[in-house]
Amino acid sequence: MRSREKFVFLKSLVALLLICLCLIAAQWQYHRGIDRHARNSVIEANIAAPELSLTSVEKDLANNEWRTVRASGTFDSKQTILIRNRYFEGKYGFEYLTLFVSVEGQKFWVDRGWLAAGKDALTAPVVPTTPTGVVEIVGRLRLDTSLPRGSFFALPASGEGLVSKWNAQNEVETEPYYLDLQSGSWLSSVKVPAQLPELSDGPHMAYALQWVFFAGLVGYGRILIRRAR
Repeated sequence: MRSREKFVFLKSLVALLLICLCLIAAQWQYHRGIDRHARNSVIEANIAAPELSLTSVEKDLANNEWRTVRASGTFDSKQTILIRNRYFEGKYGFEYLTLFVSVEGQKFWVDRGWLAAGKDALTAPVVPTTPTGVVEIVGRLRLDTSLPRGSFFALPASGEGLVSKWNAQNEVETEPYYLDLQSGSWLSSVKVPAQLPELSDGPHMAYALQWVFFAGLVGYGRILIRRAR
């Protein structure tokens, strides 16, 4: 005669809660995958879209991030940021940003690319000459929320954060965007322009399936325990 299972309702309730949690986690990962795929599709479409003037996209920055834009103005060589801890092909270096003032009066940072470090991590790289006078630049529009993170060269060691912190420290007010420089006669001196992100959908869909599988295991395990009595 089979013995009566103890705490049958409690065990079933725990199993049901675990199944619900697994399905919630699966749904969360699924929607993360959908959102990431949609974001990557927008980035790819904007990268491939025709070039526009910077002034024509300023009213709708969010929908035009990654668009190639053209602007005219001057570089402010006195406002240059070198961001530490940037690596390219296994080599240590710096991200190189310079303030740009457009002919319309907007101030924004231009990411001019990657520079190899000097003899060690504490030695500044050889900084290319900044062009003088009015120049025309072409770059990818980026929102300031994606500005490179890192430690600023020549600032105190505690100077971790976004470029907006540099703005506050130096009383430099800039627009809520910056440009990844793509062309200019002086760009060859930087060697490595700002790179595109890796447009991968990530493992979210696989994780979603794993959580569904875990939910099934919990249910199957509960059935086996029930049958063993």
